[in-house]
Amino acid sequence: MLKNVPLMIGLRYIRAKRRTQFISFVSGFSLLGMALGVMALIVVLSVMNGFDREMKSRVLQVVPHGFIEQPNGIDDWQALRQNVLQHPDVVGAAPSINGYALASSARRTTGIEYAAVEPTLQPEVSQVARSMILGDLEQLQPGRFGIVLGVLLARQLGVMPGDKVTVTLPEVRITPAGVYPRAKRFEVIGVFEVGAPVDQRMALLHLDDMQRLLRLSAPTGLQVEVNDIYQTGRVLAQLQSEMATDLQQNMTLTDWSHSQGSLFQAVKMEKMIVGILLSTIIAVAAFNIVSSLVLMVSDKRSDIAVLRTMGLTSGQVIKIFMVQGVGVGLLGITIGGVLGVLVALNISALVSAIETMVGLKVFDPSVYFISEIPSQLYLSDVFIICLAAFILSLLATCYPAWRAGQIQPAEALRYE
Repeated sequence: MLKNVPLMIGLRYIRAKRRTQFISFVSGFSLLGMALGVMALIVVLSVMNGFDREMKSRVLQVVPHGFIEQPNGIDDWQALRQNVLQHPDVVGAAPSINGYALASSARRTTGIEYAAVEPTLQPEVSQVARSMILGDLEQLQPGRFGIVLGVLLARQLGVMPGDKVTVTLPEVRITPAGVYPRAKRFEVIGVFEVGAPVDQRMALLHLDDMQRLLRLSAPTGLQVEVNDIYQTGRVLAQLQSEMATDLQQNMTLTDWSHSQGSLFQAVKMEKMIVGILLSTIIAVAAFNIVSSLVLMVSDKRSDIAVLRTMGLTSGQVIKIFMVQGVGVGLLGITIGGVLGVLVALNISALVSAIETMVGLKVFDPSVYFISEIPSQLYLSDVFIICLAAFILSLLATCYPAWRAGQIQPAEALRYE
């Protein structure tokens, strides 16, 4: 019977009315703070996960999953492509030449990341053909010197299909008149939009035109598409071990995390920083639990003394107030967890309803890459948040409960 006394009394103290309203206010405020902190963390991390998912899916519509590169050119790239396609996890492969250059129009000059591709094979490794909003990728014909630009890049340069863009490569040519940078005028034949940062810097050229401009006899890379983007590194490692004899000495195999890793690392860092900052809400709620328990111990000194005289030990008194503090914390965590999951699963509909009521657009599609708030709820995030909040609640009860256990009955009852 005595073993259940701390649990029974602790739960009763949670429900009981306080003689001092201020104690009830602090206790309720700590419960509310814990619920809001847990809910905010779940919702914000779900939104950050949604942004990460949208960014990866959109960027990798244009950027291939893996690259096999040879700076001097892959002479027999057709045979290498056939060997790569024999891997069960590879769904496509296409030749390319990738690099950086300057693009100039009558209005502006800006840096670009170009990819010289073969239009007939590019759909195997990229969805850019489906993302064309002006023109057609098949209009990239050898000898025409056409170029396809991302929508934001075309907007920066102020060009439309039919306009001319000068592409200047980071190489020079020596002529009798002097040293000049290697440059060529290209005709804009199309514009694509995937709703990602690649719209600001990506340009597509025909493989034959770039080989002629760079004086290469073969493409310098082979783009690879796999079934699961998160297994690209493993697939490339298997290709490197299985095709050791087919790969030339200077060939390098890299995946999308090398070319786009900084972007996704920045998103991951933002998620971590935002999580740490929002965790302060839970920490403040835990401090409120400390305050409410300290006041509660002061308010219940006579009750503690009576319980001690009835046979309760100091350890059992400590357990009473730990049950009370943890109970308040668990109640707040439960409420916050349920609300956080519900909001995270329905945040797009909620924001759309608020936009309809207010008449404003949270994410303007002409400014941002997205038109609605994405959300991806992971149960692992919910578990970690609730566990961290529970640990903070448990730690918050230690000092006030210890103080309660140190109260001596004679001292507490002296002036009663």
